[in-house]
This record gives sequence, C-alpha cells and structure tokens, in this order.
Amino acid sequence: MKGIIQENIKKVEQVIDESCKKAGRNRGEVTLIAVSKTKPVEMLQEAYDYGCRDFGENKVQELVDKYEVMPKDIRWHMIGHLQRNKVKYIVDKVYLIHSVDSLKLAEEISKEAVKKNVIVNILIEVNVAEEESKFGVSCKETLDLVRKISILPNVCIKGLMTIAPFVENGEENRIYFSKLKELAVDIEHENVDNISMEILSMGMTGDYPIALSEGATYVRVGTGIFGSR
Repeated sequence: MKGIIQENIKKVEQVIDESCKKAGRNRGEVTLIAVSKTKPVEMLQEAYDYGCRDFGENKVQELVDKYEVMPKDIRWHMIGHLQRNKVKYIVDKVYLIHSVDSLKLAEEISKEAVKKNVIVNILIEVNVAEEESKFGVSCKETLDLVRKISILPNVCIKGLMTIAPFVENGEENRIYFSKLKELAVDIEHENVDNISMEILSMGMTGDYPIALSEGATYVRVGTGIFGSR
C-alpha cells in the first residue's frame, strides 16, 4: 500500500495543474481536499507526509477522533450532512463547514461559536441538480438564506458548495458547476455584509477537472487519492 497514495496525489495534482492551465487559471487559487472519510489514520498520515494539509470528513465522530491524533496544522473540512445536535463537537476544530443548508443549522453553529469564542467559516450547500436524495437549498432559495445567515454572530459565509450527480461522464455535470458559479457571481453583486463568495467547493474524483474549468476553488477527491472504499 505504501507509496500508492503518494503516487495518486501526484497524479491528481498533475490533473489540477493541467486543468488550471487549460482554463487560464492560477493554480494557487485551487485547494485539493483529500476526502478521508472511512479511511484509517495511517492512510491520512501518508497523504499528510506527502504534503496534504486539507482533509474532508463526512461524520462528526470520525472527524473528532482523527483530529485528536493527527498533526495540529491540518485544516479539517466538514463536508457531510451536519446534524444540529453534533455542532458543538466540531465548531472549534474545523477549518470550514461545507454543508450548511438551513437557517436553523446556521443558528446552532452561531450559538456554539459564540460559546467557544471562535469564528466559524461556512459554505452554503446548494442542491443545484435538485436531486431528491441530496441535501442543500435550491438555487432560488440561496440568496435569501445568505441574507438571513449574514447577520448571525461568529459565522462567516465564504462561498458555496454543491455535490453534483453521480455520473459516468463528468462532462454531464458541467451545467451544474457553471450554474453554481453563476449563482456565486449574482450573490457577490448583491454586496451583502459579512459574506464573501471566494470559495466554490465543487467537483469530486469523477468530475473535478470539469469543475475546475468552471471555476472551482476547492475540489474534494477521495477515491482518486485513497482508492475505492
């Protein structure tokens, strides 16, 4: 197993470099998140040793357990659905929560952040493809939610996230990535206080080159780095 993860990261990094070149983008504005859910600490450590500092987890308990034993300079990303009763365990541990999809959840994050005296950076999860099985707000509800969250203390909206449909051909998801980018630009133009649209978290192992060509700044790659579950 040793070495395979590093090889995989190298390949993913090359694809990111090439995609940025093609799109005329600066590689420096893209962050690779190694999606490490269900993976043992040894595998994360290998990715860390190769230079990965951003790791994405889906479950609160798993994130907390790994946080305790892994190096402290890791930036942890909560990318899975977050239940309100679990918020208190991670507000002071995560670098970014990608999956905020309701005012109630944002209020809970704000409440716990105030208690712990931290500022929590969040993304609004948008269900661009309007899939029944996915969480997230619809495109048309996003601005309204952004406005409501923007006035909460100790919470800072940094952009948008979407989980595109699972497809064989990543090209099919271009429409959703392009729509999320458009939405971010529209919201930026509204000049809402205390929010920024600098982060677009979109694209996974099967479609991240397409997401990059449409403006993704964070790509979430799990299988492409750690192999299939």
